[in-house]
Amino acid sequence: MTSVKQCIEQKNGQIFSVRSSDSTEAALRLMRDNRVRAILVIDDGSLVGIVSQGDCAIKVLLANHDPKTTVISSIMTANPLTVTASNTMEECMAIMVHKHIRHLPVVDQKKVIGVVSIGDIVKNIIELQGNQIKFLETYIKGHGG
Repeated sequence: MTSVKQCIEQKNGQIFSVRSSDSTEAALRLMRDNRVRAILVIDDGSLVGIVSQGDCAIKVLLANHDPKTTVISSIMTANPLTVTASNTMEECMAIMVHKHIRHLPVVDQKKVIGVVSIGDIVKNIIELQGNQIKFLETYIKGHGG
């Protein structure tokens, strides 16, 4: 089983975040510029929420609110579910499926150390299946020839 720690070690380590007082426009620009679909909301070093492109689209744009003046605190998901580095990717997948979410902040002693996305889960599954296929091919063909 792959751990969350192994997953986040393979990533570049960047954590994209805004403050709860920032505008929706600032959050959308950060998402666009970094090609991510969700960012964390961190105030004074503490995780207070998460906001996705969907939140911005549904709660701001479709509601005809101004993204320049709508603050993140009014649209974010406060106190998001989190995981730790010792959780497995399978546990993350179960949480995401049951809670209908696509991103899980990873925390260590209340400090954010990364984010696991549904894309990370899919990538991990594909990698594990590829390894199983190679093992089975080697077994079927014989170990040396």
